[in-house]
Amino acid sequence: MDIAAILPLAIVMVAGPQIISAFFFATSPEWKKTSAVYVLGAAISIPLVVAIGYLLANKALGGESQEGTDLGIVALLLFAMFHKFRTREESEPPKWMGKLQTATTRFAFILGFLLLGFFPSDLVTALSVGGKLGNGEDPLWHAIPYILLTLLLLGLPALGVAVLGERAQRRLPTIRDWMNDNSWIVSEVVLAFFVVIVLTG
Repeated sequence: MDIAAILPLAIVMVAGPQIISAFFFATSPEWKKTSAVYVLGAAISIPLVVAIGYLLANKALGGESQEGTDLGIVALLLFAMFHKFRTREESEPPKWMGKLQTATTRFAFILGFLLLGFFPSDLVTALSVGGKLGNGEDPLWHAIPYILLTLLLLGLPALGVAVLGERAQRRLPTIRDWMNDNSWIVSEVVLAFFVVIVLTG
C-alpha cells in the first residue's frame, strides 16, 4: 500500500476537540509544558492503537479473505464518518475544556493519550490505518509517517507561538473557532477518500 495514501488521515485524527485542545494549551500560561506533554500522550497512544489494528488484521487474515477484512475496515471508517457528522453542530464545548488553560501537565498528558487514542473517531481511524497495512501485508513501520504527521499537526499551535510569540496567541482563538466550525467537512472528505482506497485497493 502506498504510504502517502494514509497520510491524509492525520487530518481526521486532529480535527475536532483534539486540535481545539492544542489551541487552548498553546494560549495557556504554561503553554510549553502542557503542549509538550499533550503531544507526548498522543505519541504513545496512537502507535499503540495502530499496532492493535495491524495485529487484528493479520489475525483475521488467518481465517478470512482479504475482502472480508476490507469490509470490516470500511465499516469502521463509515462509523467515523457518522460520528463526525453527528457531532458537527455541538455548540456547547465539553466541560473539561474549561480546565485546559489552567491544566496541569498530568491532565494534559492524560488528555493527549485518551483523545488521540480512544476518542471514537480517532480510535476507528487509527485501527483502520493499522488494519489496512496489516491487510496489505505492509510492514508496521509504514505507519510512522502518518503518526509523525498527526503529531506535527497537533503541535502546530504551540510551534506557532514559539515562532511568532504574542502575535500568534492573538490569532489562535480566531483560527480555533473557525476549525471548530468547519473541520468536520474536511474529515468527511478524507474519510470518504480512504473508503474508496480500501474498496479499490
